[in-house]
Amino acid sequence: MTTTALVGYARTSTADQKAGLEAQLRDLEQAGCTKVFREEISSVATNRPQLAAMLEWVREGDTLVVTKLDRLARSVVDLVSITAALKTKGAGLRILAMNLDTATPTGKLMLNLLGSIAEFERELMLERQREGIAKARAEGKYAGRQPTARAKADDVMRLRGEGKSVADIVAALAISRASVFRILADRPSAES
Repeated sequence: MTTTALVGYARTSTADQKAGLEAQLRDLEQAGCTKVFREEISSVATNRPQLAAMLEWVREGDTLVVTKLDRLARSVVDLVSITAALKTKGAGLRILAMNLDTATPTGKLMLNLLGSIAEFERELMLERQREGIAKARAEGKYAGRQPTARAKADDVMRLRGEGKSVADIVAALAISRASVFRILADRPSAES
């Protein structure tokens, strides 16, 4: 039989928030967490090592417990990503301040609503973006995507024909080595 655990995650934005971290740790202990991951890092940090360690450590049947939603996720999209990782591992989520527990039907519903709202917001943003591009095109102001390295293929071939090395071409045209090699492979020179 698999044993399950209540796994806590506590986070503060700075080391100056010791009281906040201590309060979270106290609440997680009172909730029955047997393992707690903690870190002092901003939620906007792209790398939260203890969050990653917790997501790696959690097992099927475990429940992640956090005191408040903002201690776990920086956005609804971030929340959806974290809960998807938990779901893949067969673990649940409990947010104490919201009395939300994904082990209950109501908790699952609330989480699905949050995910739906995030998806709706994304669709609205994409729609506004498409409308803005269409308006800019109609006004002749939309230049489109900037040319890629392939737009410099003739220059690559010319410089290579002048005997320049790949490193010289990269420096002269400000494109990557991979792009230079790709262009040279696609358009073999007369010397081959």
